[in-house]
Amino acid sequence: MAHVMAYLEINDALATTCEAVDEEWIDDFRKWAINVPIEHPSKKVEKRAPGTVEASVRQLAAAVNLAKRKENTRSGAKFTAKKPEEVSQTPQYRADIATLARMFRYCTDPLTKEGESEKLLDRRINQRRQLLHFLQISVATWARPDAAHDVSVDPKRAQWSAGSPYLNLNPKGRTQTKKYRPIIPMAHQMAKLLDAHVGYYVEVVSVRKAFQAMQDELGLPRDREAGMKLIRRSMAHLARPRLGEGQWIEGKIMLGHHRPDSSDIYAPFQPDYLAAVRSVTEGIIDDIITLAPKAFQPARSREIPSDVQENKLNSPD
Repeated sequence: MAHVMAYLEINDALATTCEAVDEEWIDDFRKWAINVPIEHPSKKVEKRAPGTVEASVRQLAAAVNLAKRKENTRSGAKFTAKKPEEVSQTPQYRADIATLARMFRYCTDPLTKEGESEKLLDRRINQRRQLLHFLQISVATWARPDAAHDVSVDPKRAQWSAGSPYLNLNPKGRTQTKKYRPIIPMAHQMAKLLDAHVGYYVEVVSVRKAFQAMQDELGLPRDREAGMKLIRRSMAHLARPRLGEGQWIEGKIMLGHHRPDSSDIYAPFQPDYLAAVRSVTEGIIDDIITLAPKAFQPARSREIPSDVQENKLNSPD
């Protein structure tokens, strides 16, 4: 909506009414928004993605329709947002086992800089610990980045119990959305880390900046090809041939692309629930550990450096 407001301000059109926003108005907004340059901290400039522009259109439609329901305007949205598949191109890049291992080693065994003391090296490793936690939980769960950040072992959230074979990606009290969060089997390599943890597994609000720094150092693609969803996409890519098409339904459940129906309610409590996808995930983790031995080892310290991003431990649940 901030993009819509910027468009109104630039065009001195803050008095525009909901009724005046039609398909022609939206087309003009699209033409303007797509050409607004985005400047990154690195000074790199790129055009806004069509999917981002359409997200603004979608939010504007929701706002207009809400105003109609509250009787603050006479009619609902007179325009339709384009479907995501019409405006967004799915990234093609996928990380292989070797690349995933390099990402883990970036966190656990960074290259020593010339003249760097052991103390400073340890500090860098500690600064990357939350990124390591994000990589670990993302590989083990195939979860979307927001769900990976949301994983907690706090009993009040009812996501994980020590010794349990399953993790509920949807914490207690959170309403399921279109981006469904399933109950999934937990790889044994990750289960031991959760059992030894307290609270949120990723203890900061976001590891986005740390992830981008890793992208740059490892030479991973940018331009939205290797963002934080890369782990999820790569796990699905690696797991599908190992599962085979006959068992790919388990992969769809793992991804949250297949919602359970009433007859599936008790499925997570069966010993063989998603046994194949658990085995495949554990196999991929073993392959990563072969190349990055410390990838799923317990951390030496759980201290969060003061210059790391905002700490979730002090933010509201």
